[in-house]
Amino acid sequence: MKVLLSLPPGVHNLEIYRIMGMKAPPLGLASIAAVLENAGFKVRIIDSPTLEIEEDEWLREVKSWSPDVVGISLLTPLAPRGYRAIKRLKEEMPDVPIIVGGPHPTFMYEEALREGADIVVMGEGELTTLELVKTLQAHGMSPEHLKNVRGIAFKAGDGRTVVTPPRPVVRNLDLLPWPARHLLPMEKYTLFGKPIRVAHVMASRGCPYGCIYCTTSYFWGRRVRFRSAENVVGEIEYLVDKYHVKYVVFADDELVLNKKFVKDYVRLMKERGLDLPFACGARVDHVNREFMKFLFDNNCVTIYFGVESAKQETLDRIGKRITIDQIKRAFQWKKELGGFAVGSFILGFPWETIEDMKRTVEFAIRLDPDYAQFTALTPYPGTPLFEYAKKHGLIEDWNWEHYTTIRPVMRGFNFTRDDLARMIKYAYRKFYLRLSFIGRELRRGRLKDLAGVLARELARYLKDVIVHPIPWKYGR
Repeated sequence: MKVLLSLPPGVHNLEIYRIMGMKAPPLGLASIAAVLENAGFKVRIIDSPTLEIEEDEWLREVKSWSPDVVGISLLTPLAPRGYRAIKRLKEEMPDVPIIVGGPHPTFMYEEALREGADIVVMGEGELTTLELVKTLQAHGMSPEHLKNVRGIAFKAGDGRTVVTPPRPVVRNLDLLPWPARHLLPMEKYTLFGKPIRVAHVMASRGCPYGCIYCTTSYFWGRRVRFRSAENVVGEIEYLVDKYHVKYVVFADDELVLNKKFVKDYVRLMKERGLDLPFACGARVDHVNREFMKFLFDNNCVTIYFGVESAKQETLDRIGKRITIDQIKRAFQWKKELGGFAVGSFILGFPWETIEDMKRTVEFAIRLDPDYAQFTALTPYPGTPLFEYAKKHGLIEDWNWEHYTTIRPVMRGFNFTRDDLARMIKYAYRKFYLRLSFIGRELRRGRLKDLAGVLARELARYLKDVIVHPIPWKYGR
């Protein structure tokens, strides 16, 4: 059988891809592809956003390959265009089963089936997709056989939705093959719009914390599973040899949860002569000064901290399980050690006020991370926040394409969506247009790249403040 896996066409101009000039490989699809290839199936991946493929071209590509099964991965902002592509494909190739997977259809499986998908793969996709494709090969769309595949949803002959028992997660991630990057346009992946040879690697799955706004705990599970350092370093060594990568970005939400893994990773990279800088995410309660020094002394060039709010009550309500003092200490250690850290801040928690949000912005300025990210709280399906927002009638925009954390889609009890949009503008202006920040970036020689990023990200909000002054002031 031939299995075609794809991201939806026509999504490259959505905010989720347009903002940072970043094109990253779809590791989930590539991992599923590797499992299918190992089982003897012919697989093709179409990375539509990276290739900037529109719907008509995508249809031609799919039809020209004549797949027996098509699988489409959907994040929430990609869902509408994914559904349109499914309907077009059904018109052209009505007998080809269409599978959808990813966070959005996992939690919105009824919607996905209603919009034309034949089968939804729910949660972790590798082993479910493999068993499903084998079943389709042997028995087609027979409901009697599909119901034996764990971790899927589909429509029975009478129109009833069948949801099979969940599939246990893969406990030993080392058993999975490395992502099938040979099926991806590896030369086209970029960072800040530049072709930087980056190894995007995922060392773990799952998160024990269950923050109310984040899908990670609910999609991957609360049990954290780490690959071995040997397996991860082996993958990186392969990527250095084959693709000449120069930089490692860990896609994990929380890499430093497992300090033994990090220390083993550093040791093995040195033993194999792999002198590659890396970036990772961390929680402020999982680092101390000694461990941060270890990271910065061993090629960690960026730590990404999720701060979220300046209000302890909010941190408690969202399940973050960190304190304001822990946040302050982490950023103070960063300054003392001379490392580089990014702080992430969320505006728009429904119980907060405009003044609360302003205090979060002021808190970001006092912490003084090297860069700050300000996002609008977004109620993604599958999270407790989504249910809370529905219960209280806070969601005002149901267009999934707008669920990017950039455009506000819900109001609060004390502010409107327009208020929140203005607060995002206020936050970026207050943080990035400080003379102290601009002077620091000039000294470091980074302002030119940052100016380009900010111009793209904030054009909608800050045309008069960002887009025009930067070319005049800094010679862009």
